Amino acid sequence: MSRVRTGTGRAGKPVSLARVWTGDVGSYASGLVWSPDGKQVAVSGIEGPVTVFDAASGERRHELSGHGSGTTALSWSPDGRLLASAGQDGKVRLWSMTGTGGSQELNGGSAWVEKAAWSPDGRYLVSAAGRRLRLWKPDGTLLWESRDQQSTITDVQWRPDSSRELATTAYGGLTLWKPGSPEPARRFEWKGSSLVAAWSPNGKFIATGDQDSTVHFWISKTGHDLQMYGYPTKVRELSWNTTSRYLATGGGPAVTVWDCSGKGPAGSQPLAFEAHEDAVNDLAFGLRGPRLLSGGEDGLVAVWEPGGRSGAVALQALDTGVARLAWAPGDKRIAVGGSDGTVTVFEAP
Repeated sequence: MSRVRTGTGRAGKPVSLARVWTGDVGSYASGLVWSPDGKQVAVSGIEGPVTVFDAASGERRHELSGHGSGTTALSWSPDGRLLASAGQDGKVRLWSMTGTGGSQELNGGSAWVEKAAWSPDGRYLVSAAGRRLRLWKPDGTLLWESRDQQSTITDVQWRPDSSRELATTAYGGLTLWKPGSPEPARRFEWKGSSLVAAWSPNGKFIATGDQDSTVHFWISKTGHDLQMYGYPTKVRELSWNTTSRYLATGGGPAVTVWDCSGKGPAGSQPLAFEAHEDAVNDLAFGLRGPRLLSGGEDGLVAVWEPGGRSGAVALQALDTGVARLAWAPGDKRIAVGGSDGTVTVFEAP
């Protein structure tokens, strides 16, 4: 995989981010999600508790017990009524966000639930634990359970435009599922371990970040794949922009962005945006606009504009490493969770 020093476009001096408020969850921020209406932000600490903050003031709206052995994932239902959490205690919990924060406990099916994610229409919640998937209704009813796979499931992602298809990653490649069907719909086999998946908004590509420091682009209709080499470390950070043109990837200090327009990224040279002095820990394209967030182990938060400015739009140094970050709905604010448990909300540039 070849690299270039900067993106194409106009240059400009980066600005600093305006801080709105700072809070704390007590330990490494393992999960961070905005409510669909942008009025609240939920953050989990790796030690288990989950705090729901008022997005405008930073006031603590809910203090949730989370998972005693550690919370691994958070997912907010599209209607904003339920917050799902998964944990190392083998449980999935559904927290009511319309009352006092009461919860319903679901058996995840293994000692460690890795992921929990709502379908795009909010009809289903899927959880991944060990080698199995479980599908739930919002009222906690178990609808379906997959058979054991050949290895532990590392990630699960719904197709963005459908609640009838999802993808899972594991050692051995990528698997597509039709929820409710006893057998996988399709397997994209590969002799390696995929860690995370990201489905392009138009459904054309599924990208995976891999243990062997590569990125795969799978064409969902055919199963054909492209593999991009040359990353310094394993790749756990992936984010598509809203038009499905750009895929941003981590896998080291540089933010590498692939242009998937036209015939796709095969044979192309990526953009590489460089500001971080240590590994990038999280990436997020804007939910509406073209801007890209990156946060690193070095405590730097950067805002980029692939295809626009050649350098960073904004740079902000924090006193701790960045663990998680996310755009608010409407892209007006940014939430950052730190490795020391601090939570900071900034105005977007």
